[in-house]
Amino acid sequence: MNKFMEVLENILLPIAEKLNNNRYLAALRDGFMVALPLIIFGSIFVVIANFPFLDKWISPEAYTAYQNALGPASAATLSIMGLFVIMGIGYKLTQHYGLEAIYGAVVGVASFLILNPQELGEVTGVIPTAILGAQGMFLGIFTAFLSAELYRFFVKKNWTIKMPPGVPDSVSRSFSALIPITLTLTIFLIIRILFSFTPFDTVQNFIYTIIQEPLTALGSSLPATIVVVLLIQLFWFFGLHGQIIMNSVLDPIWYALNDQNFSAFQAGTELPNVVTKQFMDTFLVGMGGTGMTLGVVILIFLIGKSRQTKELGKLGGPAGIFNVNEPIIFGLPIIMNPLVLIPWLLAPVVVTVITYLTMSAGIVPKPAGIIVPWTTPIGISGFLATGNDLRGAALQIFNLLVVMAIWWPFLKVLDKNYYETEKQG
Repeated sequence: MNKFMEVLENILLPIAEKLNNNRYLAALRDGFMVALPLIIFGSIFVVIANFPFLDKWISPEAYTAYQNALGPASAATLSIMGLFVIMGIGYKLTQHYGLEAIYGAVVGVASFLILNPQELGEVTGVIPTAILGAQGMFLGIFTAFLSAELYRFFVKKNWTIKMPPGVPDSVSRSFSALIPITLTLTIFLIIRILFSFTPFDTVQNFIYTIIQEPLTALGSSLPATIVVVLLIQLFWFFGLHGQIIMNSVLDPIWYALNDQNFSAFQAGTELPNVVTKQFMDTFLVGMGGTGMTLGVVILIFLIGKSRQTKELGKLGGPAGIFNVNEPIIFGLPIIMNPLVLIPWLLAPVVVTVITYLTMSAGIVPKPAGIIVPWTTPIGISGFLATGNDLRGAALQIFNLLVVMAIWWPFLKVLDKNYYETEKQG
C-alpha cells in the first residue's frame, strides 16, 4: 500500500501543482465564478416558472402568461451565460498581468462577437442567442485568452496614447487603451474574414465541429466520467482541491451538456444527456461535499465510539448538510490516510455508475439543466435538478445509503483504532 501511494504521489502531485498554478486555468475557474451568481439567479426562476403541479391548478392561458412573465430571468442569464464567462476570464487574466482589467473584459466580448455569425436565417444584424450560451463557450474561452494576451502584448510594447497632465484619469485610461484594443479587434476581424473563405464560414462553426462536439461526446460518456471522478478523489487524497482542478478543465464541457438539456427541458422534448454539470454537482458533490461524506457523518453518529470521531461528527454535521466537508477531510482525516483510501475512491465510482444507469434507463429523470446551488441540501437539490421530480431526491437518498454501506467496515476499523489509542492515553 505504501509503495502504491508513493507511486501515485510522484505522478499526481507534480501534475496537480502545475494545473493549480496555471494562469489560464485559474482565469477560467475565476471566470465561471464571476458568472455563477447570474446563472443561479436564472436557474431559480426556471424552478419557480416550472413549479410542480402549477399547470394543474390554473388555466393553460394563465400558466402560459405566468411562464412568459418569468422567462426573461433565464433568457437574460442562463441563455447567454457564455458572455458573462468571457467577461470574467478576460477580466481575471488581464488582472493577473497587472493591467486595466475592465478592458480585458470588454475586448474579450467584442472579439468573440466579431468572430460569430450575425444573422439568423435571412435576417441580418442579429446574433443568435444560442452561440452566446454554452454552445459558444469553447470559442468564447479561447477568444478571451487570446484577446487578453494580445491586449497585454500591445500595452507592454507601449503602443498607447499618452495624454498630457491635467486630463482626467478616466479619460486618460480610455485613450491609453485605444490603440491596444483597436489592434486586438483588427486581428480578430482579419481572422473572421479569412474563415469566410473556408467551408466552415465562421470560426464558431469550425470550433463547434472540430473541437466542441467531439469533446462533448467524450465528456458525456460513463468511462470518461469515472476517470474524472477518480482523479478528483485522488487529488483530494493528496491534499489538493480535486474539484477545482478538474472543474477548471471540464466545466465548459459539462455546461455545454447542461445547456442542451435545459433547452430540451424548456421545449418539452427528451433530455439528451445524463452527464452534465448538475449530474456532477447534485448527485456527487451535492451529497455532503466531494466524496459524498454526509454518509460518513451519519455513520459517525451511528457507530462512532471514540471521542475524536464523535467530536468530528458534531463539528462536520452541520457543514455537511450544506455540502461543506473540509472538517471531515482534514479532521478524520482523509488526506494521506491509507485506511480510508478504498472507500474514498470506491464510493463515488459506484454512485456514478448507479446514477448513470438509472437515468439512462429512465428510472430517474436526467438533470433538466437547472443550475442548483451546490450548497443546497440533499433531497432538495435532487428534486430541483431533475425538474422538480421526487425521483431525483429518492435517488440521492438511495445513493447515500450505498455510500454508508461501503464506508461502514472501514470507518469501524478507523474508529476502533482511535478508541483503543484513547483508552491507552
